[in-house]
Amino acid sequence: MPEPDMLDQADIDALLNAVEAGDIKEEQPPARIFSRFRRDQEKVEIRVYDFKRPERIGKDQMRTLQTLHEGFARGFGAQLSGFLRSIVEVRVATAEQMTYSEFIGSLPNPTCFTLLDCPPLDGQFCVELSPLIVYPFLDRLLGGNNKALVIPPRPMTTIEGRLMQRILGLGLNALSEAWAGVRKIDFDISAMESNPHLVQIVPPNEVVVVIGFEIKLGNRAGTMSLCMPYNVIEPVMEDLNAENWFVAGRSGRQADPAIVNRLQDSTLQVEATLAETTITLAELGRLEVGDLITTDREADEPVMVSIEGRPKYEAVLGQHRGQRALRIVGPLGATARMRRPDGQEGGVTPS
Repeated sequence: MPEPDMLDQADIDALLNAVEAGDIKEEQPPARIFSRFRRDQEKVEIRVYDFKRPERIGKDQMRTLQTLHEGFARGFGAQLSGFLRSIVEVRVATAEQMTYSEFIGSLPNPTCFTLLDCPPLDGQFCVELSPLIVYPFLDRLLGGNNKALVIPPRPMTTIEGRLMQRILGLGLNALSEAWAGVRKIDFDISAMESNPHLVQIVPPNEVVVVIGFEIKLGNRAGTMSLCMPYNVIEPVMEDLNAENWFVAGRSGRQADPAIVNRLQDSTLQVEATLAETTITLAELGRLEVGDLITTDREADEPVMVSIEGRPKYEAVLGQHRGQRALRIVGPLGATARMRRPDGQEGGVTPS
């Protein structure tokens, strides 16, 4: 006897006849799920993945790098505007990762190709400035107006190279300030070349992050590219996570040390409020020397110390070397308020 879960020949013949007659319809395969929501397969964008150049940097880290260098672009543009005495606009145009050979292959020859040392990181960054903006910079710096400027198809001279090093030096200051929130890096110019194909700072297949900038000077515009090899920035990749980076910003790690040092010498007004009460204008007019003003505050209660008008600490009254003094006993509590004679709470709630 056939087993219950097995079909006999009659059942098989019946199924074949039903399929030929069209009584049994083939079940449609379920739609593929690419996220939490079902999508139409025809509308889903499918990209070819190249295993030769894997994306080693996450999207959050790329967004953090782009945000970081947007701050650099603003600082660099402001410094260029002051140095050249003309409005210079710098903005981030692209942020992508590619291989080093692809980056080098996309650059013109000749161009302004500069290698940057970035201690304490091991390795080098590289910056490429297009001749379309290099020669307008040089012309403006030497007193020209860029109206009849022709971009020469030649490498820069020694003098032009020295001038460009001064301009790039402004960018290094802005770049160090932008990276200060992640890691203190002292950027410095290592070398400057006109032919980028002769420079090999990493293997051709090494993944690099390229931040592309657009620079405008009057009616002239050009590009700048900052290339950061992955093996150089790998030690700080954890710090580039969006959560860690924004927490670092809120915790004050991005504060400029020069500004902090200047604030250390700033003077602040400190006041101690012994008590508060209310009197009428007529009583104020009748006050004479020797009159007493009574309050509901106990003499041994701590007084409130305010910094620039904002309550901050509790203190006790005393003397030090023959002078009146206050001894801080702690921060002002949220419920530490002074009582007015009418029984209502007075004072300022600390923030």
